[in-house]
Amino acid sequence: MLLSIAVPLMAISFLYDNCHVALLFLPALLFNALFIVQLFFMFRRRYPINRIRADMSSAETPILEQLMVPVVLVQENGNVFWYNTAFANQILQEPGKGKQLVQRLLHLHTYASQPQDQIVEFQNRSYQVHSISCTAQKDTSPMHAFQFTDVTELLQWKRDFASAKPCVLLLVIDSYDDILQYAKESEKAQVSAEVEKVLEQFMAGTNGVIRKIENDMFYAVMETRHLRVIMQEKFKVLDEARKILVNGRIHITFSIGVGFGADSLEESEKFAHQSLDMALGRGGDQAAVKTENGFCFFGGTSKGVEKKSKTKIRSVATALQELIENADQVFLMGHRFGDLDAIGSACGLAGAIDMMKKPVSIVVNQKNCLAGQLIRRMKDAERPPEFIEPEEAMERVSSNSLLIVVDTHNKDILESVELYKACRYVAVIDHHRKNVNFIENAVLFHHEPYASSASEMVTEIIQYFHLNGEIPAANADALLAGITLDTKNFVMRTGVRTFEAAAYLRKIGADTIQVKSLFSSTISMYQIRSQIVAHAEIYHKSAISAVKMQDADTRVIAAQAADELLSIQGVEASFVLFPDQSGFSISARSLGAMNVQLVMEELGGGGHQTMAATQLAGVTLQEAKERLLQVLEAYEEKK
Repeated sequence: MLLSIAVPLMAISFLYDNCHVALLFLPALLFNALFIVQLFFMFRRRYPINRIRADMSSAETPILEQLMVPVVLVQENGNVFWYNTAFANQILQEPGKGKQLVQRLLHLHTYASQPQDQIVEFQNRSYQVHSISCTAQKDTSPMHAFQFTDVTELLQWKRDFASAKPCVLLLVIDSYDDILQYAKESEKAQVSAEVEKVLEQFMAGTNGVIRKIENDMFYAVMETRHLRVIMQEKFKVLDEARKILVNGRIHITFSIGVGFGADSLEESEKFAHQSLDMALGRGGDQAAVKTENGFCFFGGTSKGVEKKSKTKIRSVATALQELIENADQVFLMGHRFGDLDAIGSACGLAGAIDMMKKPVSIVVNQKNCLAGQLIRRMKDAERPPEFIEPEEAMERVSSNSLLIVVDTHNKDILESVELYKACRYVAVIDHHRKNVNFIENAVLFHHEPYASSASEMVTEIIQYFHLNGEIPAANADALLAGITLDTKNFVMRTGVRTFEAAAYLRKIGADTIQVKSLFSSTISMYQIRSQIVAHAEIYHKSAISAVKMQDADTRVIAAQAADELLSIQGVEASFVLFPDQSGFSISARSLGAMNVQLVMEELGGGGHQTMAATQLAGVTLQEAKERLLQVLEAYEEKK
């Protein structure tokens, strides 16, 4: 009855171009359609499927057939029972093909259990499918009714709208002032012109705009569709920038932060700033793009230009000393499996904090520590620092405790995540390239990816502390050991500031002989290391060694072997796979041509350009090796 009234009224409304009024009757039509389908299934409950059509009245069949909405009835086993004329004409477009075509191409029964409507692609069209399940008698199988809505144009409009949304890019010339400080004015003008030319070519064809907002910073806006092309091309503007030389030897590099997908330009700009901070924190010469799923990175293959600001270091030292003096106690903590840099930088800071007359403890799991020899040496010192386990630190922590994290900023690999969460005040001192899981709530975040080590950074800071004298020689030894480890005996990542820090430590009593003895190994360690080197295989220009070694100092040996593999002619990077408690770990080293940080990040790890590592849980040695080879293959393809 309602249907007979609604249909004519809708027709009259459309006839007089009153679509809004017509739409008011659409719910009535849908209600009647559902009512008719329900009647259909009421008949089905009373009779087997092969008798449904015979028992349906002559009035109901035409109504079902003439529904404007495409409808299909499917049995539980996937067999198509019936579809209406609208489905045959609008979707199949070839009614003579029959039910088998529907059954084969749409597989509708797989959508019956889905709680939400599904999108089905069929014959270059997109349909939103809504399903209704109905029960039946025991002698008949359950039945599913599927309603189709063509959403092809709607989805295309959504894609077009998303592609047209503006995105924000912030471009910074890395170490601009440091690079040009000795250049002539004419050279500065030439470099500036070359940079602007590269950026003009970068923006060509994007219909976007770019403006210089500072001498070394540019602000750009473009549509998302153009950004996707740039991402597919892996930000080739980074390669073009490196072709610009200053003084015939220094390459220009960009750091780019991108924000897109936000609801407003303001939010996109916020994302762009976050991305730029990430790119700069990872050493520059790369683009960071913030997406809904986090960050993705492009570039990052060149070495960063060393920079050092004494003004910045002085301000960091002043702020850190103020935090220390206002705390009731200080905890120093590095990453899990702490090495000479993590423990050495902590020991150096501990010596300075002790001179401030503040209670200080180094938190370390001594059983898994890679710097056990240094810890034993420090315990025999005249004023030994206090080493405590994470469990004891948790018992001591108070609301006014200060936690200083050294040699890492990744909250997932801290020696004690629980202690980090328990401390109200946290300071960070680290040199590793910035990771997405960085400590966000730090009251002081001193991050220098250009520094060789955390020990170098601590050495620079303590020189600006207001102390009555210098830290003890044993603490200076610990700092020098940390620098020596991360620079591979002053070979890798070594700049002017590195030698300045080493010179200062030597001046206050650091003993190079004592430091060298910290790197000595037993005969068994030497033999295992030799086995690792002997089992190495060459892949492209990388040396890969995977052995099941059993030793208490496995991690130390693996790191030493990775260093030694770099001495092989033609080898630019090395990877040593070794067993750990949960699976296998990888120690990676590089001479700089390959960014092993990017390789290890693909496997869930991190580090910096020449030294990185990761842990692979629940895998065999062969599986770990295969995963590494896959990542290396992908890395080579990107070059």
